[in-house]
Amino acid sequence: MSNTQYTEENIRSLDWREHIRLRPGMYIGKLGDGSSADDGIYILLKEILDNSIDEFVMGAGKTIEIAIKDQRVVVRDYGRGIPLGKLVDVVSKMNTGGKYDTRAFKKSVGLNGVGTKAVNALSAFFKVSSFRDNKERHAEFERGVLSNDNESDSKQRKGTRTEYVPDADIFKNFRYRDEYVERMLKNYVYLNPGLTIVFNGEKFYSENGLKDLLEDQNPSEDFLYPIIHLKGDDIEVAITHSKTQYNEEYTLLLMVSILPKEVRIKPHLERPSLKL
Repeated sequence: MSNTQYTEENIRSLDWREHIRLRPGMYIGKLGDGSSADDGIYILLKEILDNSIDEFVMGAGKTIEIAIKDQRVVVRDYGRGIPLGKLVDVVSKMNTGGKYDTRAFKKSVGLNGVGTKAVNALSAFFKVSSFRDNKERHAEFERGVLSNDNESDSKQRKGTRTEYVPDADIFKNFRYRDEYVERMLKNYVYLNPGLTIVFNGEKFYSENGLKDLLEDQNPSEDFLYPIIHLKGDDIEVAITHSKTQYNEEYTLLLMVSILPKEVRIKPHLERPSLKL
């Protein structure tokens, strides 16, 4: 070991794409094959979906459409659409995005301008389309390398459409499980009342947020008293007690919504049971 060389030649500088592909765990956690809810392919979907959620939070677009067929994923929202002149930069230039400017996003899930770039770099095929100002622009990438970029007139509803296929060289033998995607989407609509998400034709929607979550995951006859549901500008609380739980276990869920320049609670919720 004493003969091991360590010189200037051992020092490397990677571009954004190379770094993400060499160290994907830094950006999306574990890789996996889709057999666990926290495998990387679901994180890729969440990173794209978070941007559409931010549009909803800002009052732009109440519906998000998701289609997954085999290994191809498509997410379409009806928000403001990415500014056309910055479309390529937003998905391929690190630390670039609208979340640094509080005039455009007073509340948002993502803050660091990284998530969409990770999806791009880790996808064998990635295409982002923006529709706004009676124009549409499309940018296509292969493993993070731009392969096509065009702009034309458009009559489509404003918003953003993202399509990608995770790279099978990185995600070995992967397959999406609908049950994990559906669980994620249910939590998204619980945390964003009034939002509609359509997944492969099935609609997910919640009118009463956390109250709906407790009612959907617990039989009403098991409640000791009706759910207490309180909402304010930046906080929502839903709480009740169970008749059948004889230990110090409460069915309790608390959500602190977005404060200026803060991060939303993200929908990684499992059954909302908390021991006190």
